[in-house]
Amino acid sequence: MDDAQVDERFMRLALEEAARAAARGEVPVGALVVLDGKVIARAHNLRENAQDPAAHAELIAVRKAAARLGSWRLEGCTVYVTLEPCPMCAGLLVNARVPRVVWGAADPKAGAFRTLYRIGDDERLNHRIDDLGGVLEDECAAALREFFQAIRAKRRAR
Repeated sequence: MDDAQVDERFMRLALEEAARAAARGEVPVGALVVLDGKVIARAHNLRENAQDPAAHAELIAVRKAAARLGSWRLEGCTVYVTLEPCPMCAGLLVNARVPRVVWGAADPKAGAFRTLYRIGDDERLNHRIDDLGGVLEDECAAALREFFQAIRAKRRAR
């Protein structure tokens, strides 16, 4: 299996997490932390259910991975997330020393890896992140689009 196939396989697992978020009424974003080809943590958005503005998928997954590893440094890990990380999550990933992030859909409103900001490449910070965007982009974007279309349809029906 080549690198692109590996990235797609893990992004499909992140999409499963995104579907879990949508089933709970959350914005469908899913994240995984992978080390040595194994998923060590997975999560999905929980902001609405937890009433926590920081309960983003990647933040929850990174916290779980750090607890599992017994270290805040996630050296050697790859984070997969269905939506380009926001500034909060990008900062977290830099601080956790994550070497690689693979993301699906670009985020035109809050994307902090390529779309609006480039936090992972910022030479002023003490860590840089190798990132790859657009993996299963159409599927990741469709999950978000369908979720918000359903919300708008419910509002119109009222």
